[in-house]
Amino acid sequence: MLSILCRYGELFLKSGNRGFFLRAMADNVRRAVRDLPDAKVSTPYGRILVRVPDELREDACARLERVFGLVSLSPGVEAEPEIAAITATAVSEARAAIARRPELGRSFKVEARRANKQFPTRSHDINCHVGGAVKDALGLPVDVHKPGLRLGIEVHASTAYVFAEIRPAPGGLPVGVSGRGLLLLSGGIDSPVAGWLAAKRGLALEALTFHSPPFTGERAKDKVVSLLRVLSRWQVASTLRVAHFTDTQQRLREAGPADLAVVLYRRMMVRVASLLCERTRCSAIVTGENLGQVASQTLPNMATIEQAARHLVLRPLLTYDKMETVALARHIGTYETSSLPYEDCCSLFTPAHPATAATLAEVEVAEAKLDVAKEANEIAANCERIVV
Repeated sequence: MLSILCRYGELFLKSGNRGFFLRAMADNVRRAVRDLPDAKVSTPYGRILVRVPDELREDACARLERVFGLVSLSPGVEAEPEIAAITATAVSEARAAIARRPELGRSFKVEARRANKQFPTRSHDINCHVGGAVKDALGLPVDVHKPGLRLGIEVHASTAYVFAEIRPAPGGLPVGVSGRGLLLLSGGIDSPVAGWLAAKRGLALEALTFHSPPFTGERAKDKVVSLLRVLSRWQVASTLRVAHFTDTQQRLREAGPADLAVVLYRRMMVRVASLLCERTRCSAIVTGENLGQVASQTLPNMATIEQAARHLVLRPLLTYDKMETVALARHIGTYETSSLPYEDCCSLFTPAHPATAATLAEVEVAEAKLDVAKEANEIAANCERIVV
């Protein structure tokens, strides 16, 4: 069996709530590997340990690299907590690591951590003893500054862990510890990244998208579902509600001046989102808005839009540069799908020169021509629900 030692970061700072955060972290790790044969998860002090068959190394590590709250992980093996067994295991693991990646074989360093302070050999002495054995067995030079191979050892009370690799994980907080939110998910680049960032801070999310057939076709909806599939691999969200927006969108477009159309659309969207928040126990709405990126995303417009919401509106990308957002989208795996040429309803009926400083008085004049509460309730009540 392969033992994957998982490290977490901010959970150490939570004092009296540490147990709650650790249980959530361990539950999310179990979710990530639950369909892998013979996978087992435990929580030795200060770590989370995942045991899987060795042939599932890459699959298990890839899943764990997408679990928020983990900062790094190391696939390796376990040994009896005594120096001879640790040394023999370390030599074997070093040899296996170089066989997998020959470029590591230029030099090495041993880094021991004695979590069990009752262990009779100090960390420095473990480094020296194991390092000498590895050097003799494999003929590798020692380089403590820029080694090709970093051989890690952690000694705990009942076992020792030996590993030759540290893989990064996303960090942040375990999904679910900060409450629940509703992500306004379009087919663009920004909103999936906003959802990813919100989940990284511990929000469990459901998603809502607006669909305007026949002006937006099934491919536009499928594009959003595909984005949700990618996000679900990060445990960001797996449930999507599709709000049918065509008739209301046309009525809003006809109700006011053309330059107010986008603001009117978005105010209706946050009304619907607020209704769904109440039905899904969500406490906040998450959007991909970015300050000044497009004409509708100015401070006056965002303030006017938010006044239609009955829940907190979170904008994780508010101050991001577009290139930063694109880089994150590539890292998450949503960029290619977001770039597909299937437009969503936000691009419909948009004016050539949208208002950049819409006031509440202006939009309320237009909205008075409709029963906006009834429109929002009907949209929310007739949403299609998709689970990936």
